[in-house]
Amino acid sequence: MGTKPSDHPNHPVELALLAILATLWGASYTFIKLGIETIPPVTLIAGRTILAGAVLLLILRLRGIRMPRDAGTWRRFTVQACLNSAIPFTLIAWAETSVYAGLAVILNSMTPVFTFLITIMWSRHEATSAHKMAGVLIGLAGTCAIVGSQAFSHVGQELVAQLAVVLATICYAGAAIFGKNFKGLDPMVPAAGSVIAGAALLIPVSLVVDRPWLLEPSTSSLLGLAGLALFSTAVAFVIYFRLIRTLGSVGATAQAYLRAPIGVAIGAYFLGERLTATAWIGLVCILVGVALMTIPPRRSKPALGAA
Repeated sequence: MGTKPSDHPNHPVELALLAILATLWGASYTFIKLGIETIPPVTLIAGRTILAGAVLLLILRLRGIRMPRDAGTWRRFTVQACLNSAIPFTLIAWAETSVYAGLAVILNSMTPVFTFLITIMWSRHEATSAHKMAGVLIGLAGTCAIVGSQAFSHVGQELVAQLAVVLATICYAGAAIFGKNFKGLDPMVPAAGSVIAGAALLIPVSLVVDRPWLLEPSTSSLLGLAGLALFSTAVAFVIYFRLIRTLGSVGATAQAYLRAPIGVAIGAYFLGERLTATAWIGLVCILVGVALMTIPPRRSKPALGAA
């Protein structure tokens, strides 16, 4: 899947899918918060990838699509799993043991900024413009406002947790770029392959660290795990890999400026979360920055991922 759009990005179907993806991923932070109440982070994410992988394999079987069997493709699936599921999922789940779901979604909304920076440094296929650079600087300022306030107040677990979310965000950005390696595959194939590879990486760690057979998860945690696996992973990944192909890598991550307010609203409604003034300032900066990066000027072609 190339990082340049291949279809018409402003097609109503693609934009609707972008909004749906933002909602599914915005809800994932609340699902995680519910899950980690009685399920340790590594085991929660192992369960997330196992269930999501099983659902995707079942759908592929019903569609008559076979998974690749060559070692090269599975190596790429494993790299994608590290960037897009195993590492970032676990980092965010661990971080949410000490930070609000709403704060996690705000910090994680920096994905388009880091995606752009990676393309500039490595693949160099995104044009640099004052419009985009302004977005980068404003977005980074928002992140610094959130993380920096914690650093100046006191250095503790919350600061480390916030930095873990930022690291997960960088992983997601790398995943958006690496997604170009699956050109020609049905979008559901790399989605299934990456979560299956992620499960293979996480299951041994879960067995050793958490001994899941001794856990007694609550009903709300199990429901959080189910929602996380089925909606925020299985369905979301299928949409995500399609959008990488149709909108491009930066265009696909444009859901971040929709995901942030949706995720904050879901956390506030279902978890009763209340963000600090600094978090709200950071949210506004990040939303403005991401919007500047992903919404082109009127004089340019109407493509979210165009450069």
